[in-house]
Amino acid sequence: MKRNDLKGLKLTNPLHLGAVGFGGGLPDKAPGTFGTIAAVPLYFLLSFLALETYVIVLIVSSLLGFWFCHVTSRDMGVHDHKAIVWDEFVGYWITMVAVPFSWQWALVGFVLFRLFDILKPWPISWLDKKMQGGFGIMIDDIVAGIFAAIVLQILIHFYG
Repeated sequence: MKRNDLKGLKLTNPLHLGAVGFGGGLPDKAPGTFGTIAAVPLYFLLSFLALETYVIVLIVSSLLGFWFCHVTSRDMGVHDHKAIVWDEFVGYWITMVAVPFSWQWALVGFVLFRLFDILKPWPISWLDKKMQGGFGIMIDDIVAGIFAAIVLQILIHFYG
């Protein structure tokens, strides 16, 4: 970690620590990708949950993310700072809804989510530009996760 643009970030603050994905978003290069990588082992644990429980975890993670991404962004003085990657965690977990764990599908889901998150087809790009605060930080990745989940479920249906 060589970042010098982390003004206002306090890793001793649990809200900040969560927002930066427990450190997954701190690398200088490709913090969103590293943040998503950090979400994969947690997906492995989540994959053992019943679908209903998994969805409850997603809802709670999203609601908490709106809050602590907002607080962390405000404290850092930058809307959607690159180090804030909790949105990538939630977006990846949405991608993987109802997908039994396998390293192959975890990798395919990772690639699909990163593609939708990076390319930002409409309406993801519109949400990314127009929405503010914690909701704005989270919503484009939530929608990217939904798009990636649809494509992943189609792939699983035909190739799984």
